[in-house]
Amino acid sequence: MSTHSPDSQHPPGSGHAVAVRAERRWAIFVSALILLMLAVIVFSGLHWAMMPPSRVETIDPSRLQLSGEFVEDNLGSAVEPDGTVVVRFIAQQYSFTPQCLLVPADTPITIRATSADVVHGLLVTDTNINTMVVPGYVATLDTRFDAPGDHTMPCHEFCGFGHQAMWAHVKVIDKAAFFEQARQSRRLSCVSR
Repeated sequence: MSTHSPDSQHPPGSGHAVAVRAERRWAIFVSALILLMLAVIVFSGLHWAMMPPSRVETIDPSRLQLSGEFVEDNLGSAVEPDGTVVVRFIAQQYSFTPQCLLVPADTPITIRATSADVVHGLLVTDTNINTMVVPGYVATLDTRFDAPGDHTMPCHEFCGFGHQAMWAHVKVIDKAAFFEQARQSRRLSCVSR
């Protein structure tokens, strides 16, 4: 029985020895790369709290319009007693209610949405707003629109045969004009202008 390692059977300059060294280097490199990616994921998740915003707060989808935060009188944009701007709406086959959201520019905004029936997708064009709206849960997003403008908000999750027609409109107006309208009306939408 030989006491030599398998590498000792091949001279140091042979092709086999070179291949073994190259394989070890690549294995170390790939292992380090995997560990680096895992570290970035853990750091992002813990330090920046980059977690999915939905499926945290539950709600009964069969009672949305009967009582609570998502009754029809509470939908749309509102300035809360503490001065924050909250936008509430419901996604349902095949529309968003309200159909047009009015929001102020250069102001922190909290968007709260839920679904009355199936999974819908929420995407506001030209922004980073993108989430799923799941029945039984409230999706909460904190955002800010830098400047006045118009954005479309299509549903980007297939929700049935009328899915292609499901979209809403987000109108961003001047901050002062928004708060002036908010003094005159408790809930704001594009039609209240």
